[in-house]
Amino acid sequence: MTVTEQQVRRSQAQGATDPRSTADHGALRRAVGRNLTAYGFLCGALICFALFSWYPMVREIVLSFQQNNFVDPGKWVGFDNFTTVFADPAFGAAWLNTAAFSGLALVIGYAVPFVLAVVLNELRHAKAYLRFVVYLPVMLPPAVAVLLFKWFYDPGSGLFNQALGVVHIPALSWLDSRSTALVSLVIVSTWMNLGTGTLIYLAALQSIPGELYESAELDGAGLLKRVRHVTVPQTKLILLVMLLLQIVATMQVFIEPYLLTGGGPENATVTVAYLMYQYAFNFGDFGGGSALGLMLMVVLLVFSTIYLRVSREEAER
Repeated sequence: MTVTEQQVRRSQAQGATDPRSTADHGALRRAVGRNLTAYGFLCGALICFALFSWYPMVREIVLSFQQNNFVDPGKWVGFDNFTTVFADPAFGAAWLNTAAFSGLALVIGYAVPFVLAVVLNELRHAKAYLRFVVYLPVMLPPAVAVLLFKWFYDPGSGLFNQALGVVHIPALSWLDSRSTALVSLVIVSTWMNLGTGTLIYLAALQSIPGELYESAELDGAGLLKRVRHVTVPQTKLILLVMLLLQIVATMQVFIEPYLLTGGGPENATVTVAYLMYQYAFNFGDFGGGSALGLMLMVVLLVFSTIYLRVSREEAER
């Protein structure tokens, strides 16, 4: 054996017994193990999204161009489903009602949580208790909350009409009148989702530096001026994000008209999501329901794109 071969083997033996090399191998194994665990969780999430989000969307797009009742074999019909949906007299009413519901929800349900958050932020006592009270409706199952309000709206013994009777105001047909039915649904939706918006706004308010409020107080600013000149400018991005999220959520309203009014009276509360349900499960026309769903998805995609852009700008600041 030559001297060079002996030196190579000696170097290899020293490397095999070098503790630093052993530590490097151990760290590498731990890093690989951590990454495998992370990729395992990631694969699980991707599988869930694929099965319950992406596949239904792709399936909806395919069904919107088919005549399919899941009994007979599906048949491609091109844009016939869209033509049928456009010709439905309830189609225009559904979109108008959905837009009106979203607009009323912004007027009522967008301002109220922000005002409540400002009030809670100004309080000095019982903050935790009041936060619990505000968030309580969110913890109720949506069906339970809606059915509770169905009793409130009862034209005979309902709580709201009894309250009106105390102040000598005539009873209202809350869910049976075209003039009040949609507003009644907005009130239910606002109450159900009040807690989430309030806590998000409250978290945003508590992140505002206290020095800004102290400077405003030293300048003699009252509560309204502090809200106008400090609170609103400091929370304008979260206000915009919540605005877009509320539009996306309210345009998918379904459970309120489904449980309270059934789309009535005279299609006054038919929404796009409820009409989609009727096509699919009442008429057995899954192609027409999917066509409606695809149109709604395109509209929501526009608002979702705006939301993602605004969120990215907020993250970069």
